[in-house]
Amino acid sequence: MLRRILTSLLIALSALALVGAAPAAASPAERSQPLRQTVLHYDAGQAAEYTSAVAEAVDVWNSSVGNVRLEPASAGERAEIRIVADDGWPRAHLGPVRPGGQVTVWMGREGTAEGYDAVRIAAHELGHSLGLPDVKPGPCSSLMSGSTGGVDCTNAYPDASERSRVEANYGSGLAGQSVTDGQILVDRG
Repeated sequence: MLRRILTSLLIALSALALVGAAPAAASPAERSQPLRQTVLHYDAGQAAEYTSAVAEAVDVWNSSVGNVRLEPASAGERAEIRIVADDGWPRAHLGPVRPGGQVTVWMGREGTAEGYDAVRIAAHELGHSLGLPDVKPGPCSSLMSGSTGGVDCTNAYPDASERSRVEANYGSGLAGQSVTDGQILVDRG
């Protein structure tokens, strides 16, 4: 008799433990939380005269997409995106770069010397780092149309398709799984 009582008691306690261990239903606030955001660090320490254009382009991307955020690298921290000014044509490694990976954006002075907008160039090249290829020829409304948008084009904002593609690049839990393929895209006509 005592054995049956103890057995029943153990079964009841086990059942209570299982019920207590069951995950609680997510609250409405928890269900509405966005997916984890991928943070990529950039280093504009070698961007020279393009430092403010790069900062504006970073603001454009941070206000345009939610699954990835660009933040300046701290001193001594390895940045996923290096931004360098040089005398060539603007170009960048094609991403999407992942945390731990590394790509370079070259803010080539030939582009601004020909009259192209520095903020549009920086936003376009950062778009490559986030995984967007060129869309040429293309209208000024397409950030990734690059130089085919024309010298008078100052649009530095990605269009809906471009935003969607970057969101998809970073919205599937892929962060950290693979790094860029390293292809360099030169954005000349």
